[in-house]
Amino acid sequence: MSRHEDDSEALLRLTLAGGGSAARRRLLERHGSPGAAFAAGPRGWRAAGLDDGQVSAFAAPAAAGLAIAREWLAASPRHHLIGWDSGDYPPLLRHCPHPPLALFVDGDPALLWRPSVAVVGSRSPTAGGRDNAAAFAAALARAGVVVASGMAAGIDAAAHESALGQVEGTTVAVLGTGPEQAYPRRHAPLRDRIAAHGAVVSEHPPGTGAHPSHFPRRNRIIAGLSLATLVIEAAERSGALITARQAADSGRDVFAVPGSIHNPMARGCHRLIRDGAGLIERGDELLDALAPQLAGTVRILREQLGEPEQTPPERSLPAGCGRDPDYQKLWRALGHDPTGMDQLVDRTGLTTAALSSMLLAMELDGRVSVEHGRYCRKG
Repeated sequence: MSRHEDDSEALLRLTLAGGGSAARRRLLERHGSPGAAFAAGPRGWRAAGLDDGQVSAFAAPAAAGLAIAREWLAASPRHHLIGWDSGDYPPLLRHCPHPPLALFVDGDPALLWRPSVAVVGSRSPTAGGRDNAAAFAAALARAGVVVASGMAAGIDAAAHESALGQVEGTTVAVLGTGPEQAYPRRHAPLRDRIAAHGAVVSEHPPGTGAHPSHFPRRNRIIAGLSLATLVIEAAERSGALITARQAADSGRDVFAVPGSIHNPMARGCHRLIRDGAGLIERGDELLDALAPQLAGTVRILREQLGEPEQTPPERSLPAGCGRDPDYQKLWRALGHDPTGMDQLVDRTGLTTAALSSMLLAMELDGRVSVEHGRYCRKG
């Protein structure tokens, strides 16, 4: 067995050992790799803080659970287990309270590094709340921001669906079950679409069913992966408010959409606003508020990844847009003299709707200025 296979098997065993994750993270940090941690033996495991149950489970995991997890990981190249020791572990999540030891991922794990915003709210929203979730998620996705949520009924599902419906839109679903399951069950097709075009994430191994205690823990991962959390319709006691509190505890921004004083699903949002959350009414407001964090995150991730400086043509475009041919076409169509929308439509062949969203992203990035409905390059 290769060292990589040794590490993969040891990480799987350590993940299945269960219990508190702090001692298991400490074990990995002390020994540098899962294989070395396993080789330390029971004495080394106890020295790191593993309790008797964890020691027993690490040495001899339940055969059925181990077989299910092995089978799932081997079933598709899209299936991954990312451990605390890995350079692929999401950097924002690493710095939240009580980060998970490892993540089971069905989909593209690179998305967990991209700037994301959590969009959460009621499982029983009003029609207006559902429309708001779709509109905010669409605005984020068009701007290249990953939409994160929990795949629950209501606001979560509306946000995921809307992000998937955008060209190049991406979304991440964090589950309170194993990564192969959908909760509620009717969301199985949605789970499969997210896995195919985004990423489905869980700290629970395959075969794990839903349990009430799993969902508050899931919410900390949603908040931890995201630059900010946006709450759209939430009762005074709801999981969405737990996610918002965990986001604040992680030092992340919290925003809320206000509603009617007669709507009980707006009371949680109003409470958040009274407690200091940002009041947000439109997608462009949200993107404007997030612009400094988005720029900072992209810069930090480039440094961590050791990416070379971009070539001048790409550096002249908003982050994430440099390789998009439509953005290239629009950039060439723009000059330093103000240009109206009709002229841009003629020059690019793009629709007004497409140009409007692209120009907004470029304006927020500081590359385009607009005055009296006419656009030009900035600087």
